Amino acid sequence: MIDSIPPAFLYLLGALIIPFLRGRFRQVFALLVPLVGFANYFTIEKGVHWVVQLLDFELILGRADAWSLIFLNIFTVLSFCGILYIVKENKALDLSAGLLYAGSAMGVVMAGDLITLFFFWEMLTIGAVMCLIARRTAESGKAAYRYLLLHILGGVVLLAGLMIHLATGGSPAFDKIELAGPGAWLMFIGFGINCAWPVLGAWLTDTYPEASIGGVVFMATYTTKTAVYVLARTFPGEELLLWIGMAMATIPIFYAVIENDLRRVLAYSLINQVGFMVVGVGLGTSMSLNGTAAHAYCHILYKALLFMSIGSVIYRTGKSKATELG
Repeated sequence: MIDSIPPAFLYLLGALIIPFLRGRFRQVFALLVPLVGFANYFTIEKGVHWVVQLLDFELILGRADAWSLIFLNIFTVLSFCGILYIVKENKALDLSAGLLYAGSAMGVVMAGDLITLFFFWEMLTIGAVMCLIARRTAESGKAAYRYLLLHILGGVVLLAGLMIHLATGGSPAFDKIELAGPGAWLMFIGFGINCAWPVLGAWLTDTYPEASIGGVVFMATYTTKTAVYVLARTFPGEELLLWIGMAMATIPIFYAVIENDLRRVLAYSLINQVGFMVVGVGLGTSMSLNGTAAHAYCHILYKALLFMSIGSVIYRTGKSKATELG
């Protein structure tokens, strides 16, 4: 027996409670959730935990191993940093969005089956849309609508692939899948949408610059890195990922060089760095996968700090374009 609780549930419960609190109580509670989450992290032992039976399927809410725990660690650390960054403003929507986003990503990395994965995967979209709406501008509202439409499409593609995969005798286990048959291909594309692959990833540079100052920190952390984690679990060593990753690592840089909006520059740079991670997954060796995990951990830290830095500039000046800042 272990005394830990599913990390995702802790954060999702916190997100639901936040709107009912006021003043200092809300701020203290928002900071307390990731602190409790970090304490809970150290009580999680390696193995399979929190298994639930649903019809003929066994849902595994907690598969703790070296790969899932390293992502859970950085997701927990960033959840505290992100909340600390925005807690002074004490806006319920921003705080709830951050906790919901973090909890959803943690649910994905701890999932031990594809059904549980899909449930938390779709909740990521809700968190991202909340981060966009929280800015409360006409542009952010339109960006939220576009983000929602595209990721609903991605969810439908993923669900169709999952259903075909299961109907044709595929295992519901969240493990390596051979890229053969329509089910596997549809899941592959569904994961690729969240990973911001070329052609499928225009949503990232379209929406990240329109998010709230704090919301973009969470957006830059959870969606694409969760997708990298999922690809590493399901399609490690898939040669096609090498070509996709190389395209991601090269093409966005040309756009970043000529971009004027600093948050959009970081968005293009983010795709570039995720491209290197996708290449690592495509190589599929033990060393490349370890390197992918290390790169993801490091990238989450420095990219969050960069978005926080530009967020501070926007907070003080209301501007994000280089030409307007001198």
